[in-house]
Amino acid sequence: MNGPLVIAEAGVNHNGDLARARDMVAAAAAAGADIVKFQAFNAAGLVAKGAKTAGYQAANTGKADQVSLLDGLALSRDDFAVLAEDCRRRGIGFLATAFDVGIVEDLIAMGMDRIKIASGEITNTPALQRFAGLGLPLLLSTGMATMDEVGSAIVTLKDAGAAGITLLHCTSLYPAPPAALNLRAMIAMAERFGLPVGYSDHSLGDHAAIAAVALGAQVIEKHFTLDRALPGPDHAASLEPAELAAMIGRLRETAAMLGDGDKKPAPGEVETAALVRRSWHAARDIAAGTTLSADDLVLKRPADGLAPDACPVGRRLAVALRADDAVRREHLSEGKAA
Repeated sequence: MNGPLVIAEAGVNHNGDLARARDMVAAAAAAGADIVKFQAFNAAGLVAKGAKTAGYQAANTGKADQVSLLDGLALSRDDFAVLAEDCRRRGIGFLATAFDVGIVEDLIAMGMDRIKIASGEITNTPALQRFAGLGLPLLLSTGMATMDEVGSAIVTLKDAGAAGITLLHCTSLYPAPPAALNLRAMIAMAERFGLPVGYSDHSLGDHAAIAAVALGAQVIEKHFTLDRALPGPDHAASLEPAELAAMIGRLRETAAMLGDGDKKPAPGEVETAALVRRSWHAARDIAAGTTLSADDLVLKRPADGLAPDACPVGRRLAVALRADDAVRREHLSEGKAA
């Protein structure tokens, strides 16, 4: 793979409409994403009656309680089966964050090959243990968490037999303002826990995701929508399909720019170096047999003569040279002039 694993987060931006969700699978595949991700939940099983919506949810939807917000955004098991088949047909990975742990085995049977654990579940020990025991790679989002909470979740997952954990740094604000992103926390988690890291981006635009790749993110998750003007909690902080495709292209380019860290000439640079570096050349016409002095020589481009650190002053010239001819080893007599 060229660059990070890119997860196009459809989330609930289908607004509970299967046809729109299917269009989102097509859009994510066309944009070049590796995976398209949805959210699997049952509103009554997820939130208590009267639970308030987050500030951004209330502002974007006008709904004050989570149950009324989520009821209209859920997809059924049958819907997910259709979406999983669409993903197979279009060659893109299928993923859904399972807020209802009872559905996770069904999603795996549909072809889900990893488990995404949402930021809000990082302290949900029973869910962490359930997910870890299923033997699939885990993506753990860490929004709202302290470093110690992340560490505790990792211990829980490992004790329950987690097959592999990737930590996704995240700021759980929609949209997340630049000053709240703290991208260096991703590096700090990698150093402290020795695990692969990525970034779940809720900021506007794509420059934070690009910066995260430059800092070592191996996974990028980004919300997208078919139309930012649609009603719903997450559309306003999401990329539209053309923007998603452009971001993915820039992520791949950024990863290619990083290289392997070995300081060496890039392909084509050796040829350029020979043209722009200097070597010893004749400063004027010089007869054969001349013992070269500093006045006979000049350092000029190209580097097709003796290197600057191999100054031929004091050597006898075996052949005649014209001004600007390169001075080469074979032009000199053996040994120093007397």
